[in-house]
Amino acid sequence: MAYMKKKELTFEESLTQLEAIVEKMESGDMSLNDLMLNYSEGIKLSNHCYTLLERAEKAMDLLVTEKDGKLSEVPLELEGDA
Repeated sequence: MAYMKKKELTFEESLTQLEAIVEKMESGDMSLNDLMLNYSEGIKLSNHCYTLLERAEKAMDLLVTEKDGKLSEVPLELEGDA
């Protein structure tokens, strides 16, 4: 399962591919070269998932209208945020 650059993978597609890579690596039946290639691919997918999550979090920021008619952005506070 190669990381595709032509069409950006969705979060779900990336996570599914990442899970498949982890499962293959945990099987113990891979050569060192295959482990390294899969590890590299896993890092790319992990970074892609993280980027998509960051993008989603930014999109969740709320716009609020103030009294003077101007809009202000209010970050969404999630449970567990410090």
